[in-house]
Amino acid sequence: MSEKLNTLLDPRWNQKRTVIDLAPRPTLDELKDGKILFYNNTKLGFCNYYTVFTRIKEHLTELGVTNWVEYTETVRGKDAEMLADYAAMLARENPTAAIVAFGDMGTSSSTTVLTIELEKLGIPAVYMTAPPGTGITRGVGYYRAGNLCMSSVDIYQASTEEEIAAEVDGQWDYIINSLTKNGDDLLALANIDIPMDRGEIRADGTLAFLPAYDEGRAAEPGAFIEEVTDYFNDERLGDGLPIVPPTKARYERMRAYCPWPEDETLCDASGPAGGKITVKDVIIAAIMAGCKPTALPVLVATCKALNNKRYNLNQSVTTSHPGGNMVIVSGPIAQEIGISGQQGCLGPGWPHNATIGRAINLLMIDIFRSVPGVCDLDCLASQAEFTYCFAEEPKLAQWNMINEDRFDAETTTVYVLKAEPLHDIIDFLSLNGHDLLDTITACCTTLGSNNAYMPGPLVVCLTPDHGMMLKKDGYTKEMIQAHIHTYVYHQTPMVNGRGLVPVRPKEWDNRHPLPVTRTPKDVEVVTVGGRGGHSGVILPWALHSEGIVEPLALPDGTIAKTLNEFKAE
Repeated sequence: MSEKLNTLLDPRWNQKRTVIDLAPRPTLDELKDGKILFYNNTKLGFCNYYTVFTRIKEHLTELGVTNWVEYTETVRGKDAEMLADYAAMLARENPTAAIVAFGDMGTSSSTTVLTIELEKLGIPAVYMTAPPGTGITRGVGYYRAGNLCMSSVDIYQASTEEEIAAEVDGQWDYIINSLTKNGDDLLALANIDIPMDRGEIRADGTLAFLPAYDEGRAAEPGAFIEEVTDYFNDERLGDGLPIVPPTKARYERMRAYCPWPEDETLCDASGPAGGKITVKDVIIAAIMAGCKPTALPVLVATCKALNNKRYNLNQSVTTSHPGGNMVIVSGPIAQEIGISGQQGCLGPGWPHNATIGRAINLLMIDIFRSVPGVCDLDCLASQAEFTYCFAEEPKLAQWNMINEDRFDAETTTVYVLKAEPLHDIIDFLSLNGHDLLDTITACCTTLGSNNAYMPGPLVVCLTPDHGMMLKKDGYTKEMIQAHIHTYVYHQTPMVNGRGLVPVRPKEWDNRHPLPVTRTPKDVEVVTVGGRGGHSGVILPWALHSEGIVEPLALPDGTIAKTLNEFKAE
């Protein structure tokens, strides 16, 4: 028994941990004769954060260092290659050293990557960060550089200039030493320690796991599940729920509907670890989540959708937003598998919904190492990050389903959106579709929702009763989409100076009022669930992130019509 359990597959089997050589540090005299590069990831333009640079410059001036150049540009929307190119452009300034800021929230990961690229180019750098960005900054530095100089100041949006200056003062010795020390002193300053992944990844892809052997429990059904789950949770490889042990035998069974090569890359490098999701990773996550083999075609299509550049996967896996990776499966294969769009489909009781959504979340944790409380920016998180998957039901649909709008009735698709949990829309009293649509419209944004500041897709989930009411009164899907696009907006003064930094089309600069969608097509309408008056709306993250539709296709690109086409020979 113990020997078999010692061959559990490691979901991190392909994890890479890069260790870079830090750039040689200059002497203080060389700093005085050279030029300091200040890079501002636009965050210093808000609240009182610019005090970070102001105070550092005051300290440098006291030391006789007065020559510097400053660049201000966001890292948002830049992938790893673009960040490397941007670092190369900055390096053309020939700086003696660089100070990079500011990593406090969602851009922390990319700004850390930029700092690493500067070090690779021979430019000594120190990265200024703050909670909650400090955690993810350390994670990115650990996996992608091995060591990096990072100064965390304990400030937040309401910190005063005096408080921020005091925090910089407290970090000043670290900052100047990080730019001028070498050898063991530098390595000590740049050391990164995180509470996971400290051991070596075994070459055979198995976990070094050997539970205490208990003769009295050997014949117990499910014996050692508790030990396996505890081990995975202790290693930060689980999500807190019981884990199905990823044995080699289960791995082979899970491949029954998996005609893709194990080493095929489905998602490019993302997250703190910069890991790539392969087919093998998906199989292991599916086992751990409790999926049936029939789930593999949906999981593969979902990963391909997540990898679409317009989804902004890299930033989505570490954002402070509490949204999950919502998956709607539309088309006949959804019903073949048993993915539900029936009563209670967004909640417990539907194994395929729950396990498919869970497998996607486990990939975020295990491959990208976006680990809650360690390398993830989530302030509160939500149940949507455990699992978020449901289907459209043809027998309930009042209008074309997503697959029919994008392809045809025989094609099965996944629609993936980084989004909040469902927001309830209650209406038991409206007697016609016109009044009902007003209720729905009023629920499609708030001043605390991302789409108040960043227009993007949203999903209206109508119960069958509400869908029938709207259709009875002559509403088509296109009419519902147009109505919501027209009437869901905020008064411009209400969104200025609150919420978050807006990301809107340039032509909206002087627009009043401000819509939450860019076109009617941003509004997706599905009919799901059971009879009654509780519909819902799913609001987006929307930060350079679109809803992506991907068909279930075979390895050669042919769109599959039935589940059996995926069956391995």
